[in-house]
Amino acid sequence: MRRRQLVSALPRAATLLAAPALVRHALADEPGLAARTLTIGCSAAMTGPLASFGKDIQQGAEAAMAQINARGGIHGRTLRLQLVDDGYVPQRTADNVKKMLSQGSAFALLSCVGTPNNTAILPLVEEAGIPYVAPWTGASSLRQPSRNVFHVRASYTTEVNRLVQRLAGMGLKSIGIVHLDNGYGREMLEDATRALAGLNMKPALQLAVATDGKNLADVVDKAAGAHPSALLLATAGTVSADLVRGLRKSAPGMLLSGLSVTLPHDSLARLGEDARGLAMTMVVPSPHLARLQLVRDYQAAMRANRQQEFSLGSLEAYVNTRVLAEGLERAGRDPGQARLRTALAGIRQWDLGGFAIDYGSQAPYVGSGFIDLGVLGTGGRLLG
Repeated sequence: MRRRQLVSALPRAATLLAAPALVRHALADEPGLAARTLTIGCSAAMTGPLASFGKDIQQGAEAAMAQINARGGIHGRTLRLQLVDDGYVPQRTADNVKKMLSQGSAFALLSCVGTPNNTAILPLVEEAGIPYVAPWTGASSLRQPSRNVFHVRASYTTEVNRLVQRLAGMGLKSIGIVHLDNGYGREMLEDATRALAGLNMKPALQLAVATDGKNLADVVDKAAGAHPSALLLATAGTVSADLVRGLRKSAPGMLLSGLSVTLPHDSLARLGEDARGLAMTMVVPSPHLARLQLVRDYQAAMRANRQQEFSLGSLEAYVNTRVLAEGLERAGRDPGQARLRTALAGIRQWDLGGFAIDYGSQAPYVGSGFIDLGVLGTGGRLLG
């Protein structure tokens, strides 16, 4: 009797002994997923004209991950950020993502920067089926139905419409547009022209500025000479700061306005008082609005990660990371990329503390429609 019990128990014992190996094998099938860690990939400009955005993403995402990891991580796994520099060059972004996919080093992607850069990698995302949360672009052209891509920020089209309506509502009849000479800028020019046409208006002028600013002096001269009542800056990165500084000298009375990506935090610091009075859209609340629980959580995370300066960019990155983490929590202990996609798609009216995410019922998935308008005050702070 005892011999028969022993023999019958042997297969069960063998199964139990093999279980860890089976778990390891299952984990090996999921890129970026290990027994105690989960790696998130990101390609962003850490050098070049949009380096400020890369810095904001690194600070905000790492602060959020450190906060989450300090509370035990996601089902016992700590989050890691694999951030690779692309210098805002689309081909480098594509090469970075191809490498992550071929090496299986990232479980999901988070906030890769730039409209042309995301244009380059979205076909790779679709082919690989890797979940991608919060592309750092609001381009409507990139918001096509996809089971893999989960946008967070409101679209640039919505930002432009809101800004044009506000400028026109102020009685300004002559609104010019300066746009970056790339895919992002040209799409913003189309959006702004369409928004003005809806109000029976046309752009007072249209000027394209090179991403490296090589024609900046000519653009400033032409804009100042045209004397528009207001100028909409569909630009981003360091060239925006140089543009604003040049216009303040050549056309000091001209009203300047921009989108959420026009002037990142470092550019505002460089501008100093030249930034004062510039109107901008915001896709997250002010990072200083401490009455919101979200902002208090963000500030605590930043301070705990030895970051004392708060910015819209790092707050947006913090939010984006929290959204991805929420999807991972809902995906369960053994997430899998397919489970993560399903979990993210199921997020409805999730309140982070004054900022809600809702992915609706079908793709394209866009979590937030939040838009606010602010005016830059002393020290580069946006006043809502």
